[in-house]
Amino acid sequence: MGILENVRAEDLASNLTITRLGPLLGAEVHGVDLRKPISAETFKALRSALTQHKVLVLRDQDITHEQHKAFGALFGELEGHPVTTSVPGHPEILVIEAADGLKITDAILPIARPANKWHTDVTFREKPSFAGVLKARVLPPVGGDTLFADTAAIYEDLPPEVKTRIETLNAEHDILQSYGYRVSDDKAAQLRREHPPQIHPVVCRHPDTGAKHLFVNHVFTTRILGLDGFESKRLLDYLIDRVKAPEYQVRVRWSPNAIVIWDNWATQHYAILDYWPHERIMERVTVSGKVRPTR
Repeated sequence: MGILENVRAEDLASNLTITRLGPLLGAEVHGVDLRKPISAETFKALRSALTQHKVLVLRDQDITHEQHKAFGALFGELEGHPVTTSVPGHPEILVIEAADGLKITDAILPIARPANKWHTDVTFREKPSFAGVLKARVLPPVGGDTLFADTAAIYEDLPPEVKTRIETLNAEHDILQSYGYRVSDDKAAQLRREHPPQIHPVVCRHPDTGAKHLFVNHVFTTRILGLDGFESKRLLDYLIDRVKAPEYQVRVRWSPNAIVIWDNWATQHYAILDYWPHERIMERVTVSGKVRPTR
């Protein structure tokens, strides 16, 4: 089990106030200013809170790009992305706009909305990212919320016979499942060379807590190994569909200069595309993963 097991953030830093957002996951953190140096005690409390609550919201954080990167780097090494655009001069900061980079118009809105799906970030990597740190830069007057779902709770509620069936299964995760259609043939070929499909357990253990999590998602998971095409699709559709139940979710409502940190291994998320014709522009730094998913 991880060293942070059973450590409560409230016990570590008296300057922090943590308010839960939902029964399963999510919390707002007050009492930290990311424009100022963060003490070891405060960071330890934040890190523990992330393990405990899986999604943290810090509001009114008017930070620079350098401060954004510095804060993310406290959690680990930062990584870029092979497709998503970055802030000029800051390759570690991704620009998250509309449907993950797709420019929205009236013509493509009916296509983009149903294509905006639940996912865990970059599971096409050998070592999927540990966390995301997302900052609101441009917000619509209303809408543009982000939903997060608890993948440990989803796994826990699976019927016993389904748990038995999937406990030894592996699934393929492929970058081209999501990005292949939006890049040129040459770029797709490059992505295939640099990011070949990865095989991860359908159920993996969290590296900090040891908890079991369902580890398949609509955006990157293409098939379950060892099953024929029909059975793979039927089982994968069933597992992926479980994330849609509101009982496993928390809704984050954005405000100017809000920061959201999430445990990428322990959650899936969904950015709601309900604000057109207004803009929603976010910036994200991504904390690299340290280990391959294991069961």
